[in-house]
Amino acid sequence: MANNIEQTENELQEKVVYINRVSKTVKGGRIMKFSALVVVGDGNGTVGFGMGKSNEVPDAIRKGIDDAKKNLHKIALKGSTIPHEITGKFGAGAVLMRPAPEGTGVIAGGPVRAVIEMAGIKNIRTKSLRSNNPCNVVRATMAGLTALRTAEEVAALRGKSVKDL
Repeated sequence: MANNIEQTENELQEKVVYINRVSKTVKGGRIMKFSALVVVGDGNGTVGFGMGKSNEVPDAIRKGIDDAKKNLHKIALKGSTIPHEITGKFGAGAVLMRPAPEGTGVIAGGPVRAVIEMAGIKNIRTKSLRSNNPCNVVRATMAGLTALRTAEEVAALRGKSVKDL
């Protein structure tokens, strides 16, 4: 994915979306480990997510935060909402996102809400379609948000002014 950017440590907020306990059966019994899905963002159009795995939950969360900080993306915003409707897809997950007027708030479920709030979007309507696997839903949300374009970007690509569109 394009648009990788650097961020200072103190600006970012983090939110744990999902913690999963996984076990491996070996000759001596079961080995328990944890994986954590974490979303980080500055609340101003920059957001990223990461996965961390470890023997302990705090270590898994820390690794997830570190991974998320390496994968930050800038999102195109139009005021406090998104510029246009879009469907983000990843694997079996699909997330429909629609702009909403001022005062609507964030209408989104679990994993989608975490990404939207960390990105700083205040008014949006979303619907998670197909898969409800948190990892695929977060990836689908990120795919949709990174594909957003403002009218100015589209006009520049087409060599026209915003009024001509």
